[in-house]
Amino acid sequence: MAVSDATPRVAVVTGASSGIGLYTALGLARGGMRVIMTGRNHERTETARSFVAARVEGAQLETALADFGSLAAVRRLADEILGRHDRLDVLVNNAGLISPHYRLSEDGFELTFAVNHLAPFLLTNLLLDRLKASAPARVITVASRAHRGSRIDLATITGSRGWSMGKSYGRSKLCNILFTRELARRLEGTGVTATCLHPGGVATGFGQRGGLVELGWRLAKPFMISAEKGAETTLFLATIADATPFNGGYVVGKVRERPDPAALDDRLARRLWDESGRLVGP
Repeated sequence: MAVSDATPRVAVVTGASSGIGLYTALGLARGGMRVIMTGRNHERTETARSFVAARVEGAQLETALADFGSLAAVRRLADEILGRHDRLDVLVNNAGLISPHYRLSEDGFELTFAVNHLAPFLLTNLLLDRLKASAPARVITVASRAHRGSRIDLATITGSRGWSMGKSYGRSKLCNILFTRELARRLEGTGVTATCLHPGGVATGFGQRGGLVELGWRLAKPFMISAEKGAETTLFLATIADATPFNGGYVVGKVRERPDPAALDDRLARRLWDESGRLVGP
């Protein structure tokens, strides 16, 4: 598919109804891109669209809904995006979850793993041909320093054995980095780059889950950065003239940083990719 240079550049930002995703959408709109803002809730996502529209004159904005706890919903989202646009220049995998309780997704997978890894894995793969056709293009995934110290056992990654809130979140963020590195390897020579990042400790509603989780979040919040500040690295990677120096990298504060050794295991990255493909299905 040939893409005209006159066609507005298109970006998809998942989890754009609040927090980092909202300010990422705002920054991309300010840069003149057409932004598809995705979220779970219609009212919140439309409120977010209005927030951006009020701050960017002539902003080209769209909304799309999907619950990332459902692979069928992710597939519908991809179909909707592909049906609307002949090009896709930037995909920002931002949507994320931290759950204080062990829960299962609609498809029977541990929910944090499903939302934070399987959903962006599937969405990226469904949109990959359009990204390649629009090259140079970028896939940017929001990871976290919480991956440090985490380890993955692919045989039990969707189960309840040894589950805890922190462990499940850390594992999912380790998956984000392994996914990015393997994606970059598979995209060599296509003109599409893949990067991931730690946005910093951001004061958003992410930790508002009740009980001790919310108490700890509220105590730490005065020491955290704003969501607008937290979006800066994502926007940097989305708009820098040449993203190739960051391809396959883990970026902190706009600088490429060495992740935990587990994130550098190429064999594990390939195995995770293959297992993720098996879990999401054809």
